[in-house]
Amino acid sequence: MFKPVGSSAECDEAVLRKVRGSFADALGLSLDEVEFDSVVLNGLGAESLDLLDIAFRLERAFDIRIPRGGIEQTSRQGLDHDEPYEVGGVLTRAALARLAEAMPEVPAAEFREGLKVSEVATFLRVGTFYNIVQGLLAQKAAG
Repeated sequence: MFKPVGSSAECDEAVLRKVRGSFADALGLSLDEVEFDSVVLNGLGAESLDLLDIAFRLERAFDIRIPRGGIEQTSRQGLDHDEPYEVGGVLTRAALARLAEAMPEVPAAEFREGLKVSEVATFLRVGTFYNIVQGLLAQKAAG
């Protein structure tokens, strides 16, 4: 089973380069402008529509299928059935803890109390997509 990584030092360089290349191509950036820890929406200037283009490019580059809402699904999986994921649009403590586990590329301090479900997309890093790709490649290899 693949365990998400929190830094570029732990990455497969060939995979990371292709992920970075997909971002650069989709956003009209040079490869040097796209790093593992680059914030996608606020740092690289991507908009929510760009996320679909990036996902499509990654799917083609790696011959995988990226499920929509995969990060939320992953973070919900670790919760007990009686634990809510959110209350009134605000993530619970348990959900914040699961997100921090699922997204080690995001500094833990960013997972603060009062975080709204709608704000999670602003946390996405290039590393988030690297981890998604690597997880899907591991699943594919396992058959």
